[in-house]
Amino acid sequence: MNYTGFIARRLHFRGKAASVSIAVSFFVMIVAVSISSGFRREIRGTLSSFCGDVRLTSTRAGALSEADPISREPSFLSDIEALKGVEKITPAVYRAGIVKSDGVIQGVVFKGIPDSDSLKGLGVSIPSGLADMLSLKEGDRLSAWFVGEKLKARRFTVKEIYDGRADVDGALPIFADIADMQRLNGWDSLQVSALEITLDRERRSSAALRDMTFTIGTICLAAASEQDDSLMARSVADLYPQLFSWLDLIDFNVFFVLVIMTIVAGFNMISGLLILLFRNISTIGVLKSMGMTDRSIVKLFLKTSSRLVLRGMAIGNALALLFCLVQGATRLIKLNPENYFVSFVPVSADLPMILLADFAAYVVIMLLLLLPSLFISSVDPAKTVRCA
Repeated sequence: MNYTGFIARRLHFRGKAASVSIAVSFFVMIVAVSISSGFRREIRGTLSSFCGDVRLTSTRAGALSEADPISREPSFLSDIEALKGVEKITPAVYRAGIVKSDGVIQGVVFKGIPDSDSLKGLGVSIPSGLADMLSLKEGDRLSAWFVGEKLKARRFTVKEIYDGRADVDGALPIFADIADMQRLNGWDSLQVSALEITLDRERRSSAALRDMTFTIGTICLAAASEQDDSLMARSVADLYPQLFSWLDLIDFNVFFVLVIMTIVAGFNMISGLLILLFRNISTIGVLKSMGMTDRSIVKLFLKTSSRLVLRGMAIGNALALLFCLVQGATRLIKLNPENYFVSFVPVSADLPMILLADFAAYVVIMLLLLLPSLFISSVDPAKTVRCA
């Protein structure tokens, strides 16, 4: 029979503060991890839907140039499509312009996209921030001017207003039909500004994007024929470095929160274990007089502490996951999108990250509890039993 487990089940932690501290600490840790994962998923997903994860453009000019289009069907396109992690490749036509409405003038970027039946015939979809700035609503007319070799003017109809979250310095585009933008630039149906490659979610981290961009760029160089355009590959992390730096800062802050909460929970458990040891000092003396070693007694009290830590972990995790469920469904807690790039607190229950945080915190807390356990070796059974 495992006698240490038998005795441990009969020892009880009476420190409610330690129990509450463990639950609160794990609640804060899991919420922090979930919010960090939510920001990464929301912002990277939004950027991916707007401009792809890797963009191929001409090496001779930028995506906004009308002077140097690329082919939407290079000979090596199938090689890129065959790469693991590539979901789709979308052609796009970009053009910088100036729009005016109700006396307000704003520089913008138009993006022509395929398969946009609702935008055919000079229809556009504009971000909500721009719509507010220009006092536009669906059905309104939007005048635009395009500067190039010749000044060109177009009058668009606002068909849609999309939620312009993750807008960086007003960089979100006005979406138009790709055929309208090709006619504006004087291009044929096979000429585009860029090819935008969308990757699966697992390959949207900074490191994975860097690797995929290198691989795709290598294919563009190695597999291109003499008839192909000279292309370069740039990741969304290169296009929006400030957003990815901001996400890295959030990850650092989350790591800091995890460390602080683990230390707080650990030291609260140390104080609770010390109280338990002092209250059971005569029991420790009796166990020593019966021949139990210090190591076995330490194991006994650590088992009791471990049960409390695991119970607090379970409560904290349950409350955190409930919070994530409610916030994900209702988006109750709002944010200022001008500061946080999203209009609500995003949450994503990243199970591997949650389990890793739980495991790391549990191990650190149990290691910290070895410190008060050293008190057991100083207990003299002759004195404690006699005093009892």
